[in-house]
Amino acid sequence: MKNKYSVKKIENVKPLTVEVPGSKSITNRALLLAALSNCRCRLKGVLFSDDSRAFLECLVKLGFEVMQNEEVKEVVIQGTGGRIPQRRACLNVRSAGTAARFLTVMLAFAGGEYELEASPQMCRRPMQPLLDILQEAGAEFVFKGQEGHFPFSMRSGTLSPVEVSADTGVSSQFASALLMAGVMLRDGLKIKLEGRRAQGSYIKMTIAMMRQFGIEVKHEEGRWAVPHREDFGCGEYQVEPDVSGACYFYALAPLIGTEITVKNVHENSLQGDIRFLEVLRQMGCVMEDRAEGICLSGRTLEGGLCAYPGMELSMKDFSDQTMTMAALAPFAQGPTLIREIGHIRFQETDRIAAILTELARLGIRCEEVPEADGIRIYPGEVRAAEVETYEDHRMAMAFTLIGLKTGKVTILNPLCCRKTFENYFDLIEELYG
Repeated sequence: MKNKYSVKKIENVKPLTVEVPGSKSITNRALLLAALSNCRCRLKGVLFSDDSRAFLECLVKLGFEVMQNEEVKEVVIQGTGGRIPQRRACLNVRSAGTAARFLTVMLAFAGGEYELEASPQMCRRPMQPLLDILQEAGAEFVFKGQEGHFPFSMRSGTLSPVEVSADTGVSSQFASALLMAGVMLRDGLKIKLEGRRAQGSYIKMTIAMMRQFGIEVKHEEGRWAVPHREDFGCGEYQVEPDVSGACYFYALAPLIGTEITVKNVHENSLQGDIRFLEVLRQMGCVMEDRAEGICLSGRTLEGGLCAYPGMELSMKDFSDQTMTMAALAPFAQGPTLIREIGHIRFQETDRIAAILTELARLGIRCEEVPEADGIRIYPGEVRAAEVETYEDHRMAMAFTLIGLKTGKVTILNPLCCRKTFENYFDLIEELYG
C-alpha cells in the first residue's frame, strides 16, 4: 500500500458481514499468562500484528519455547512456572505498550539484567509511575534518554514487595502488569488501585483472564490480592475477535444506514469496547446477538444525517472508541459531548489534540471542554482533506469512516494500522464489492 489511501464513498448500501482479527489486548495478556504458567498452552485465534510479534520476539529472546503458526492463527507456549529462562537479554518492545509494561514488571519480579529498547513513539509514552513502583521495591534503572522513559537498562534481584499502589489515571496497563506478574512473588501481592479507572474495563479483563488461567484474584479491604502460584495454566485458550476493530464496522450501521454483522463477536465479550455497541443502540440502531455474531442495523435521515440528535456520554471505560465517536459526530443532528477521556493524551499520540486538529482540517467545528475532561463536536459539512494519522492506528481506522460516508478523506500513512489490524484496508476494499 502507498503512503496514502484515498477513501471512496460507499454508494451501494447493502447488508455487510466481516471477520476481524483476534483481540490485541487478550492476545498479549494470554501470551504473558501462558509463559508464566506451568502448562504447555495452545493459544487459538491469536492476533498477529506489529504489537503481538514484538511480544513474541521478546519471549523467544528470553528463552521461552514458542511455536507460531500465523496461517492458522495459533501459538503454543511452554510455560516455566514463573521462571525466566534467560536472565540476561536485550529486548525491543517496539511500539507495543502492553509488551512494554507487562514485560518490564515480569522481568523486574523475576530478577536479572536486561536492556529494554523501544520505538521512538513508545519512548515518548509514560512509564515513570510504573518504574517508580519497581524502583521502590528494589529494581535499579539506568536511563539512556529521557528520565522515566524507554530505553533503559534494568537490574534486580528477586523482588518481594508485599503491597503496592497503582494509579490507573495515566494507563491501566500499569495495574494489569502488576496483577499478572504478582503471581510470581513468593508471598503474592496486594495491589491498591487508585484513579478514576480503578474499576475500568481493562482491569476487569485482566482479572477475568487470570481466573480463566486458574489464578483466583480476590478483592479484600479495597485491595486486590494476587496469590503466589506456580501450578496454574490451561492447555488451550481461545482469543476473542477484536471488538475494538469490530466497532469501526459497526459504526457503519448508523453512518450509512446499513446492516452489519461481525463474525463471532458476542455480548458476553471480555472486552470493554463492547459497550460502544450500547451507544450505537442509543442512537437508534437495532442489535441482535445471533449465532454468527452480533448484527447491528441502522438508518439515516434525508440529507445524510445519522438518525440521532447528538448526545453527551462518558467514554472513560471504552476510550479507544473516542475516535470512532468523533467520526460519527459530524453527521449527527446536534452537538456530541464526549466526557472523561483526558487519559488518551498519553497513548500512541495525544489523541485529543489529534482529533481536534484533523476534524478542523475537515471543516468540522470542535472544541476542548476542560470541565468535562473531554471534547465537543458539532455537526457540519465535511470538506475534502488529507488526514494526518500521527503513527496512530486508531486515528487511521476511525477517520476512514468519514471517507466512507463522504468520499472526501485521504488517509496518510495507512500502514500504521499494522500495529493491530494488518488487513483493515483490505476489508475496506471489500465493502465496495
